[in-house]
Amino acid sequence: MKKMVKRERYLAKLRLLRGARLIKIITGIRRCGKSTLFVQFQQELLRSGVKPKNILSINLEEMENEALLDRHVLHTHILKNCAPGRKNYVFLDEIQNVPNFEKLVDSLFVKPYIDLYLTGSNANFLSSDLATLLTGRCVEIRMLPFSFAEFAQNAPAARNQTELFEDFILYGGFPEASNMLNSRAKSQINNYLTGIYSAILENDIMKRKKIRSRFDFENLFRFMLDSVGSLVSPNNIAGTLAKNGQKINKQTVENYLQYLADGFLLTDVRRYDIKGKKLLQTLGKYYVADTGLLLAVLGRHAQVNRGHLLENLIYLELARRYKNVFVGKAAAAEVDFVCQDENGLLGYYQVALTVRQENTLARELAPLNRLNDHFPKYLLTLDPEEPTHNGIRQLNVINWLLQEEQS
Repeated sequence: MKKMVKRERYLAKLRLLRGARLIKIITGIRRCGKSTLFVQFQQELLRSGVKPKNILSINLEEMENEALLDRHVLHTHILKNCAPGRKNYVFLDEIQNVPNFEKLVDSLFVKPYIDLYLTGSNANFLSSDLATLLTGRCVEIRMLPFSFAEFAQNAPAARNQTELFEDFILYGGFPEASNMLNSRAKSQINNYLTGIYSAILENDIMKRKKIRSRFDFENLFRFMLDSVGSLVSPNNIAGTLAKNGQKINKQTVENYLQYLADGFLLTDVRRYDIKGKKLLQTLGKYYVADTGLLLAVLGRHAQVNRGHLLENLIYLELARRYKNVFVGKAAAAEVDFVCQDENGLLGYYQVALTVRQENTLARELAPLNRLNDHFPKYLLTLDPEEPTHNGIRQLNVINWLLQEEQS
């Protein structure tokens, strides 16, 4: 029997927003657990005394709901099943499948007896049109696959942390992949993950965008996966691909990168000038939504830089814990991550596989030592030792991931 891991980080946000005159929008890559989150929150509503008849949940990807993909039909169906005079909790899963759904959402929102919750698997549905229509009336909650703490919670109790971490970095945090890892279906995880990629490519990108060459698009994605953790720009991406025989211009590269970001496959992380306290327009890094997905698409035997895999994994965890995450620039040096919390306070993070050699430790500490402010500074490694270096805390990655708190 499968465990249902409680997605507490996201449930806590939904609890705070319950009943607020806001549209709650859960976004994230396909199969990261958005529908399950809705089920968990609905169970909490029932336990709090909400009647089943006051909860309406519709998954707009299910065949039986195909007739509801017309926004007028869906609108009528929802109003028929909701009654003024009682609070109705309406959950619409994968709302982007309804053409011109913006007016539907706006109409439901103005009904004081409806508390509205949506999910979407493509950031493009939060378009400028929708943003303009719903300005100040919606809040987005970005959801990611399992964190390592959630992944460990889903694993058999007998597994040790080191083995679990190795599986996590290799197979990633998609909930169903985690379930397969704990069963006889482990050999099929690769097919499952490449299936997620194919579904995003077909349903969220190819159908919605006019892509002239699927080959060029997929080749660009593979290039980006191979470049995780490296500073890049559309210009140098196009130049590198041209040297490898793929003629593609800067504008096409920019478009393709945006499509990959809209499908939540990649995230563009901008550089932040720490001294100047400003974002920089040149260069940046891209990270993939899940390390297991990266290895599945490139191939399990691909020569992927393990340090970059670790950096990608750390980025995803920081994105869970902080409001903003940037790549840091400190004069000529680079700080792996500069993070900003809800109050605008910063935290600095450097990532390395190991710093047991003195020259490696000195190199990793140097950018942090150049920073003369009083914000916390961390060095994350796979080494078990956790010393402090001139105020810089060295932390073991596995311990840090399992803390599930901001540090």
